[in-house]
Amino acid sequence: MPLNLVTLDLSASSIDLTRAICDIESVSGNETVLADAIEHALAGRGHLEVIRDGDTVVARTNLGRAQRVVIAGHIDTVPLNGNLPTRFETLDGVDYLWGRGTVDMKAGVAVQLKLAAELTDPAVDVTWMWYDHEEVSDDLNGLGRLARNRPDLFVGDFAILGEPTNSQVEGGCNGNVRIEIRTFGLRSHSARSWVGDNAIHKVAPILDVLADYQAREVEVEGLVYREGLNAVGITGGIAGNIIPDECMVHVNYRFAPNRSGAEAVAHLTELFGDFEITVVDLAEGARPGLDAVLAQEFLVAVGGTARPKYGWTDVARFSALGIPAVNYGPGDPLKAHADDERVALHQITECEDGLRSWLTASAG
Repeated sequence: MPLNLVTLDLSASSIDLTRAICDIESVSGNETVLADAIEHALAGRGHLEVIRDGDTVVARTNLGRAQRVVIAGHIDTVPLNGNLPTRFETLDGVDYLWGRGTVDMKAGVAVQLKLAAELTDPAVDVTWMWYDHEEVSDDLNGLGRLARNRPDLFVGDFAILGEPTNSQVEGGCNGNVRIEIRTFGLRSHSARSWVGDNAIHKVAPILDVLADYQAREVEVEGLVYREGLNAVGITGGIAGNIIPDECMVHVNYRFAPNRSGAEAVAHLTELFGDFEITVVDLAEGARPGLDAVLAQEFLVAVGGTARPKYGWTDVARFSALGIPAVNYGPGDPLKAHADDERVALHQITECEDGLRSWLTASAG
């Protein structure tokens, strides 16, 4: 047993469990204490097989059910900014839990942990996954590492990722690509600028394309995804008295899941092909995944109308493996990563009730 082991009481309410998990600081790269606590809290439960991979913890039932569902959530957060320890607060008559991780996405993790411990006889077999390093570069992502190390754990008919969705179902996700567009000139002293060739001035056509671009709204399997194409950074110049010989515009394109990553890059090449383009990040989107029978049953059980997920999430990893997947978790995604990050308490219990109802219903 680790010397610094922190214990979690999985019999506590999902609200209190959320607070306990959030108060265990787990900024990306520092998840070990929380992963140890999760593993210890689940160990010895007869209905679960518990597996550890780095700071990712997996718990699964093996009841011989006809169908298996994967339910996952990441345990890391973005860096703190004076927003721990957590506290309860009431705003405009709504009770919240305030603090880092409450939205993204430890409330969802708390709900999952409580249900994993309590549901000893679910209607479907369940593989629960709590993984590390989601908030940093893709090569560190614990879910991706687990898929490489233990592909057998990714057998399933449907997957749910506990990303914040205001406890509503959000299908699939947009894809994400980032490129660097460079212009080149000739360096010279700014007092004799006519001798040089200003690379910064040459980005004007790039900025014109971005400013005039009309982003698409694309319907995919009944959900309307909104795209976005934006400059997210620009660099150039080395000193205040030198004409710059190079400039770079950093561009982010969020594309609807009816386009592949290759098609998204081709579109960017069509727009900016007169310039040097370097792809620095590319993540495929995921189609809604709502046509599966389990997905339809899940949507009925939790109520509401499915919505599209505009941001990229790890549902794309499941989709790439042929597993239809949706996002479903407490918290307003607009508060993810915010300094005043906070989750409405009623959304935590609504998410718990929805998942519990579906997992204990008769299998379809």
